[in-house]
Amino acid sequence: MKRRLAPLVLVLALVGGGLLWLRDSSLVEVRQVTITGAEGRTGPLIASALRGAARGMTTLHVREDDLLAAVRSYPAVREVRVRRRPLHGLHLTVVRRQTVAAVRLDGQAVPVAADGTLLRGEPIPGDLPTLDGGASAGQRRLTDRTALDSAALMGAAPSVLRSSVQDVQRDGSGLHVQLRAGPRLDFGRASALRAKWTAAARVLADPRAAGAEYVDLRVPARPSAGPFPAEAIAPAALAAPAAQPSSVTGD
Repeated sequence: MKRRLAPLVLVLALVGGGLLWLRDSSLVEVRQVTITGAEGRTGPLIASALRGAARGMTTLHVREDDLLAAVRSYPAVREVRVRRRPLHGLHLTVVRRQTVAAVRLDGQAVPVAADGTLLRGEPIPGDLPTLDGGASAGQRRLTDRTALDSAALMGAAPSVLRSSVQDVQRDGSGLHVQLRAGPRLDFGRASALRAKWTAAARVLADPRAAGAEYVDLRVPARPSAGPFPAEAIAPAALAAPAAQPSSVTGD
């Protein structure tokens, strides 16, 4: 039995050794690197760092950890996706973190992503609010819980509503968003944020909610709005059918 297995083991060893040799051989070395998603102010630097790292690899042995390490100094990069193109090509897609708000740190406004990553060096869109910060100069991420929850809240917002946010505050009842030209949105705890934003969009689009001072989203399946100016209250606004997903009440 052992004599029969010996040739098979030898063949497997030779094949395995050949594959290991081929994996790092110049026959499959990376020669062409195309990059998408490296945009913005730091885009050219990110692309250059990735090309430099990729050219030391082969298409059969792409070290993705090394690619991420090459762009670690650029916090806007969240992920690098790899697609191989035989025999010598790599296509790298840079997935960037989006700026959802700004925080004031050491007297300066710093862009921040939804996960609390500080995007130093990136531009800050003028229509985004500035949150209360919570990090020191050398840190890459927010540390204050309120600041982290506020960033997550802004990250969950639909873009059309995110640009309408004037301020985010927290008190004993939870998180609150003040719209520039609209009511206060009461989110409560920092949970089910996308569902709460969806409920907010639904209520804000309902003409019966016009003039409300607040929208209570703590239970996203049953949002409510109020109080209304006396002249805006009409019986129809108080008689939401039971099948309606949102309710509008006047105090």
